Amino acid sequence: MSKLPYRPCVGIMLFNQEGKVWIGRRAMKRAVQQDEPGSWQMPQGGIDKGEDPLPAALRELEEETGISSVEVIGQTDDWLTYDLPAHLVGKALKGKYCGQKQKWFAMRYLGDDADIDLAKADDDEFDDWRWEDANALPGLIVDFKRPVYEQVVAQFAHVTGRN
Repeated sequence: MSKLPYRPCVGIMLFNQEGKVWIGRRAMKRAVQQDEPGSWQMPQGGIDKGEDPLPAALRELEEETGISSVEVIGQTDDWLTYDLPAHLVGKALKGKYCGQKQKWFAMRYLGDDADIDLAKADDDEFDDWRWEDANALPGLIVDFKRPVYEQVVAQFAHVTGRN
């Protein structure tokens, strides 16, 4: 499809003590309905040159959500990839990539919900957040990322006890 490379990226599946997963509503989607597919996602972001995946995941989580009090409880065995739809290649991801290759980390949130303050985050990635059942996540993400979310949910199913 494209000779462009995949962008190295990390994703974080952040669990609370009840086994629910943190999701945020993308700020650029303010005009859509709250539960429209694609408006909600887990934290994710690019790996800087020379950066290892775990430090990148911890950095991205704090930058996007203000959350830093976590325990790493797992990671995907392999890198997961998705391709951008043809109409976005050369436009999305600064036009440099055909999609993303992602290393996902499962983390347990050790703080209190009252400590989560998106206004204190370093960027405006999200304008709202909630705890959600892991099995609902693939239905909340844009179609082209859905297979990655299905793999992430399956690989971390042991954390929620819903194998």
